[in-house]
Amino acid sequence: MAHRTPPPPRICPACDGFASVAVTLGGRDHRGHLRTITAHCPACQGTGTTTARRFPEGARA
Repeated sequence: MAHRTPPPPRICPACDGFASVAVTLGGRDHRGHLRTITAHCPACQGTGTTTARRFPEGARA
């Protein structure tokens, strides 16, 4: 009997799976560290995946 495997996660179309990025603000702080902020994808809230959409039957004709 075949084993059921879960479907692969859907990659977010807005960020292509790269959900969080570090953006430099330019310059360095007094210790010499580069100042950065973390930005998350607004479409997937930083997860990199989306849920599968379920269309009612006959809606995609």
